[in-house]
Amino acid sequence: MTSGDREHDGIDFHPAVPADQALDWPRMANDFGFHVTTTRFDEDYTPSTSSRITTNFANLARGEQRQQNLRRALTMIDRRFNDLADWDNPSGDRYAVEIEIVSVELEFAAEGDDRRFPLLEMLDTTIVDLWTGERRRGILGNSFSSYVRDYDFSVRLPAVSAEAGGFTLPEDFGDLHGKLFQHFLGSAAYRERFAQSPVICISVSTSRTYRRTDDRHPILGVEYQQDDQSLTDEYFAKMGLRVRCFMPRGSVAPFAFYFRGDLLNDYTDLQLIGTISTMEAFQKIYRPEIYNANAAAPSVYKPSLEQQDFSRTQIDYDREERSRLAITQGRFTQQHLIEPHREALAQWAADHPALVG
Repeated sequence: MTSGDREHDGIDFHPAVPADQALDWPRMANDFGFHVTTTRFDEDYTPSTSSRITTNFANLARGEQRQQNLRRALTMIDRRFNDLADWDNPSGDRYAVEIEIVSVELEFAAEGDDRRFPLLEMLDTTIVDLWTGERRRGILGNSFSSYVRDYDFSVRLPAVSAEAGGFTLPEDFGDLHGKLFQHFLGSAAYRERFAQSPVICISVSTSRTYRRTDDRHPILGVEYQQDDQSLTDEYFAKMGLRVRCFMPRGSVAPFAFYFRGDLLNDYTDLQLIGTISTMEAFQKIYRPEIYNANAAAPSVYKPSLEQQDFSRTQIDYDREERSRLAITQGRFTQQHLIEPHREALAQWAADHPALVG
């Protein structure tokens, strides 16, 4: 499993759909939409009982140190933002980043009652200029988590590989997930709220080798190119997203940016800084071996979680616990979405070809 597939932590899971109810899809195969809600991510944030809880931000928001964890993480984000946005900012405190969790549910009607199935979550940022009071839209995406991806990577892929006696990738692996994601981006629910395409920023893969190029962007930094596509790259490609890897100024390892369109020209400098500062803070907490290493990545770089020369942040995080819950949520998706409605899902996917990214 590659770096992009470790969106997992663990606490008791309270699904949005009652455990004794399988979703009824007779109308959904031909007619469904998306329901979008937002939750402020600040030092008072508490994960909803209906939220996907194997996310990097939810893991911080529990336990005795929850508020301290959140406050420290948000401080890291603001400081890094001001470090990168250093023009006309002599005291390094001009900007603050506000973050909202965007939760997306699959919404359809059955027997006269509205039904919803939790689908995915991303983060949306707003950049606040504390000098002028101006608020600027950041980039949607940043972190990404998905129930169907939990099923694909933590339930389906292991089962198919076990049956085959070795690692085996199903031919249609990621097809349904990719089409659902692209269908959401093309929906009225998305267009009414968001004017730009999302950018997802995650860790580079420990299964790949990265080589520094001569290309350098003023905000994203120096570009690295990988030796081959990772499984995560292929999975995100079915979502209509392609990848480029950059190491910003002051960072010690490159990040993988997944996007549609033109990453370098579709977004402002401040928007890109919002994504970098947000996701670098999370990655320093979750993968300090890579993103809080004591030496920067060399020109030929092989990321490793076995690296010992790194510093830990003062923020509590249980990576192993986060991984275990992926199986729980994958099985929930299998039980309440995939198995009862396999034929309807297959028919919907057949009727909806993938869109051009």
